[in-house]
Amino acid sequence: MPVNYLPVNREDMECRGWDQVDFVLVSGDAYVDHPSFGPAIISRVLEDAGYKVGIIPQPDWKKTEDFQRLGRPRLGFLVSAGNMDSMVNHYSVNKKIREKDSYSPGCKMGLRPDRATIVYCNKIREAYKNVPIIIGGVEASLRRFAHYDYWSDTVRKSILIDSSADLLVYGMAEKQIVEIAAYLNDGLEVKYIRHIPGTCYMADSLEEVSNGYIEIPSFKKTAEDKTKYAEAFKIQYQEQDPVRGKTIVQQHGIKYLVQNKPEMPLSQAELDKVYGLSYLKNAHPMYDRDRGIPALEEVKFSIVSSRGCFGSCAFCSLTFHQGRIVQSRSEESILHEAVGITNLEDFKGYIHDVGGPTANFRQPACLKQLKTGACKEKQCLHPSPCKSLHIDHQEYLGILRKLRKLPKVKKVFVRSGIRYDYIMADKSEHFLKELLEHHVSGQLKVAPEHISPKVLHDMRKPAGKTFEQFREKFFKINERLGKKQFIVPYFMSSHPGSTLEAAVELAEYLRDIHYQPEQVQDFYPTPGTLSTAMFYTGLDPLTMQKVYVPKSKTEKAMQRALLQFREPKKYALVHAALVEADRTDLIGFGPKCLIRPKGKTAYSDQNKEQDSGYNQNKQKNIVKGKLNKDQVNKDLLSKARINKEHKKKITEDSGKSRGTVKNEKMEKERQQRSLGNKKRNLKENQKEKHQGSRTEASGKVTGKVKRMSPGKPSGKVKGKHSF
Repeated sequence: MPVNYLPVNREDMECRGWDQVDFVLVSGDAYVDHPSFGPAIISRVLEDAGYKVGIIPQPDWKKTEDFQRLGRPRLGFLVSAGNMDSMVNHYSVNKKIREKDSYSPGCKMGLRPDRATIVYCNKIREAYKNVPIIIGGVEASLRRFAHYDYWSDTVRKSILIDSSADLLVYGMAEKQIVEIAAYLNDGLEVKYIRHIPGTCYMADSLEEVSNGYIEIPSFKKTAEDKTKYAEAFKIQYQEQDPVRGKTIVQQHGIKYLVQNKPEMPLSQAELDKVYGLSYLKNAHPMYDRDRGIPALEEVKFSIVSSRGCFGSCAFCSLTFHQGRIVQSRSEESILHEAVGITNLEDFKGYIHDVGGPTANFRQPACLKQLKTGACKEKQCLHPSPCKSLHIDHQEYLGILRKLRKLPKVKKVFVRSGIRYDYIMADKSEHFLKELLEHHVSGQLKVAPEHISPKVLHDMRKPAGKTFEQFREKFFKINERLGKKQFIVPYFMSSHPGSTLEAAVELAEYLRDIHYQPEQVQDFYPTPGTLSTAMFYTGLDPLTMQKVYVPKSKTEKAMQRALLQFREPKKYALVHAALVEADRTDLIGFGPKCLIRPKGKTAYSDQNKEQDSGYNQNKQKNIVKGKLNKDQVNKDLLSKARINKEHKKKITEDSGKSRGTVKNEKMEKERQQRSLGNKKRNLKENQKEKHQGSRTEASGKVTGKVKRMSPGKPSGKVKGKHSF
């Protein structure tokens, strides 16, 4: 049978000769058969294992009929909210409804409900009373424990309880879903499938938990006590390892949520097989009338080369979803997919990306991770690269070289996240040189996120001079290559730990590097991240130290505005922030000032040029070690005092009253008019001697001169001079 889309209605089933499907997959996203979409992977993996799978994308959740369009499945329903948490998909960080949904046809909003996983499951229960329901995907995976929910500002129960599902599969789930399917196919009831790694289930008592486990504070305790919430999160975070992780239990009322240890990551051969399945790399034709699915446009000609990330940024959910152990596809698998992409009808010669969560991670951080697991108390890159970290870009570089030599390929871009601290830890410059020479389209996006050491510590991002050293190397290599390329750094405002003073510090840095972000990401507390736990509790769960959290709308708006201080519409917020932070020294006309005083132009082009020259010289000296920050600040304050005294002296020297100045001006004008009159009279007298007196008919101006009032311009010179 030729490869085709999986059934989405009864007609499709009849075309395949099916009376019943084994599984119905319900998704909050539109149906896109591309391996960048989770539901596509799960459905193709099950199909490859011999199961009949039908898909109901974005069903009408207001009625049960839409959930019955494929009939009752033989083995069960699989439910996913889609590639994103449905609340993140619907709402901005300000809790305002978004205008577009890129995972829906034509970016239409309203095609999925809030908390889609819960709503879909409850609707399925209405349609089919006793059918097995297994939930998965990002939304289910990150909400498996009692969790802080930003949109309701409460701690919610595990999504497994609220959805009434039988099993929760967390992580990428290919292994788990095939094993679950096998047990169901063998006739085992879903309530007895409790031993599979990477799954969660509900137990009536702790006696039902067979293996050794760790019990964390209950839902009730975490909802009432923020310290208990932090304690529970720390255990969840530290046990998120497939090698050394333990089973975790959390009481919810009279029942217990049980999370089995994480599933082991796929081997390279297994990963190659998953991405080598028969994906059509397109959206279902039923969306053609709506011009397809916009989210596909970004990834259609991209290649996923790896999974997992040992970067462990505090605000990232990857630790809880894909894990810290990096898995990569083989060179042969990647090249095979690339050849397939070049044969697509609409391929224009450009592979848009080759990467994963972090493009330049191709293997586990060290051999220890696969033997004894990732370190429980230590990070691979924070606060500095671990001595055991394996640093090597050669394999990835070799893949990029072969990709760009393929027929039909004009350019291969790398647009996934690049860890610049990992690049700087590499003693060789070969990777960065070739990246800039062949795989960047004028701009390289990196994410320093902040520059304050305290904020970077709370973010678990590299601090110190790492980013500045990377910038310096970036521009030096570009200069050697004869290219004019730029770094586009991402910065985040209002992250836990970011005080108003830290936000001002970041604004000063942006001033010094002559960069203003077009977009600023305000910290978004999403389920399952270390940063969200800090946001809710005001504690760093890993150290139990207090963390400052900016929560008021006013302060968050001020921190955000400081990153775009040159924008006139942000002036009031920036001014208020500088006053509140006691940094009024940054309000004025000096080269280091962020804005001008009220009533003056916030930031002129002339000042930008002056600041540019001054800041470039100062920044060079700082980088070279000629000046330290304290000396620069002292120098700036001294200049500000000199400027102030100079202005005061000028005012005193010209300190005459407005009336005196006005009288002097009028006297000067009178003298000029008198002199002009004398000259004109003399000229007229000379004319009379030679031409005689003029008559009234010739203009009635004999012996007279028409005077112009002081301050009124002549009609002939209007707009050029002022009298």
